[in-house]
Amino acid sequence: MFVDKVSVFVKGGDGGNGMVAYRREKYVPKGGPAGGDGGKGADVVFEVDEGLRTLMDFRYQRHFKATRGEHGRPKSQHGRNADDMVVRVPPGTTVLNEETKETIADLTVHGQRAVIAKGGRGGRGNSRFATATNPAPEIAENGEPGEEKNVVLELKVLADVGLVGFPSVGKSTLLSVVTSAKPKIADYHFTTITPNLGVVETDDHRSFVMADLPGLIEGAHQGVGLGHQFLRHIERTKVIVHVIDMSALEGRDPYDDFLKINDELKQYNLRLLERPQIIVANKMDMPDSEENLVAFKEKLTEDYPVFPISAVTRQGLRQLLLAVADKVDQTPEFPLYEKEEIKSRVMYRHEKAEEPFKISRDDDGAFVLSGEAVEKLFKMTDITRDESIRRFSRQLRGMGVDEKLRERGAQDGDIVRLLEFEFEFVE
Repeated sequence: MFVDKVSVFVKGGDGGNGMVAYRREKYVPKGGPAGGDGGKGADVVFEVDEGLRTLMDFRYQRHFKATRGEHGRPKSQHGRNADDMVVRVPPGTTVLNEETKETIADLTVHGQRAVIAKGGRGGRGNSRFATATNPAPEIAENGEPGEEKNVVLELKVLADVGLVGFPSVGKSTLLSVVTSAKPKIADYHFTTITPNLGVVETDDHRSFVMADLPGLIEGAHQGVGLGHQFLRHIERTKVIVHVIDMSALEGRDPYDDFLKINDELKQYNLRLLERPQIIVANKMDMPDSEENLVAFKEKLTEDYPVFPISAVTRQGLRQLLLAVADKVDQTPEFPLYEKEEIKSRVMYRHEKAEEPFKISRDDDGAFVLSGEAVEKLFKMTDITRDESIRRFSRQLRGMGVDEKLRERGAQDGDIVRLLEFEFEFVE
């Protein structure tokens, strides 16, 4: 089963908790605080493995949660950092943030790595909070929560040459006779429903990868037929080989087919038409093909090379493959994402900073405190120690939470909720 798009959840490891400890060795007067910091949580890292061809493994495992860092130790010993969680993906995988649709990574080369979810830093031990006024603090931080997000993995096959055309024009037959690939071939539409790859070797010992991709129909750029399942894979190819049925046995006009397919490529991504295109006039062994080819060339206004062939009888294949190999050698890679443009153009605009907290009311009248900053602060507070809770209260006051609660009408004794915990508002 060929899987080329899947959604997964990733979470970096939480940082290890800091420790509250004191030195109590013999002959060490006034030992003082000696609680160590926690270790860093593991990152979730995607790495390209050229041995993989599909995203099939992600159909069975959709959650990737990295390990947390080790907690701090006595004698000011730092907890161990967690080892990164390495997830292997096939070459040609693009990673997108499901919520923002932003491209996180474009993974194409074997061994290439990208950090998808960062692990949290370790919490500080009580030795880090000692001051002249508080030489023996009972305060330690919990580890920072790891980054978590839903991501979409899209696989776009890595082929030098992509075969495009309407269904049943002979793309699979062509691939089967010029490579050792064995695609499904039958006399009905959409026999090819997943990309087939094959390596072509020419007479002069050059080679390139050719992809037989699912047939296009009108409206494919909007998802009609196999739609984007096909168009996604043509994005990485260097050369487009446009296969046309010159016999017109199905009642379609060959030149009209040519215009419609190119229009679909243009509608999906204007840059696809920048790729060099070679026209293959297939089924030249059929009646009326010669007359149709003459009419096709008369209508053709673009300067595309046209190669008449018959995939069944192998007529004209040698000249076609040599021309395709030349075009592959002459054509540079087409990057999907222009990194240089992103670096050279910087747009500065004012964006309102996200509020550190929000206050709402529950049905029972309790005040609900939410927001990424305040929730992260609470998760890093050790609520089992009074001194840590007092520090958290001071931090809330410094953020302006007390003042905002009073503006919303909070009075002494009212309940304030934060995540699954409840507090009492005290004047």
